[in-house]
Amino acid sequence: MYFEAEISTVIIFLLSIGLSIIISINFFRRRSKSLLFWSTGLWFFSISSAIEIVFAFGIFSGILIRAYLFLVAILVEFLALGSVALLNNRRVYASYFYFNIAADILLIFSLSLTNVGDILTHGVVFGPLPILVTIASSIVTFPAAVLLVLISAISYRKTLNKKLLSIIAGVIVVSVAGTLYIAAFPSFLYYAELAGIVLLWLGFVDFKSLSGTTVIKSHNTI
Repeated sequence: MYFEAEISTVIIFLLSIGLSIIISINFFRRRSKSLLFWSTGLWFFSISSAIEIVFAFGIFSGILIRAYLFLVAILVEFLALGSVALLNNRRVYASYFYFNIAADILLIFSLSLTNVGDILTHGVVFGPLPILVTIASSIVTFPAAVLLVLISAISYRKTLNKKLLSIIAGVIVVSVAGTLYIAAFPSFLYYAELAGIVLLWLGFVDFKSLSGTTVIKSHNTI
């Protein structure tokens, strides 16, 4: 199991950091708020993947586990903020932004006040979390995942851009990966993350433009 975890986490890390770099480059070119949030979310994904590599080698601490749980929650939040920014609705954006601040504070307090313990099994993140942490994480990730899917679906109806289907699928897989793995197959968490990041690659990157410079085809037609 250690070998499987090491290989899968390294692949996930390479894919996530590659996509983070591509979207960050496009942010500096376009100065788009959506690209800023998307790139930040994907950098959080990359950092959490790097922590998973450390876990796969049997290295962990309470602080590292808490940092990991915080990152895997807020990365979905930042991806959602990127999509909400596309709506060009200040009231919706401000409401969701301040909701996230409150939800993040709750998550930080829950991680600080509860004893998370050792949630690793054979180098894989797997184990029951304290109920307070589970609730706080859900408050962060569930609304974010719903918003991401809804906004992408609305944009798809308007544009019929099939790449948006990959984004929707990728977001769903990444968002729920942490709750789908089962006891008999704990490494499913990482396989789900791998599938999710591949789908996000297919959704965000226009491979036809990979000559010289890379262009992100973001769903900015809402």
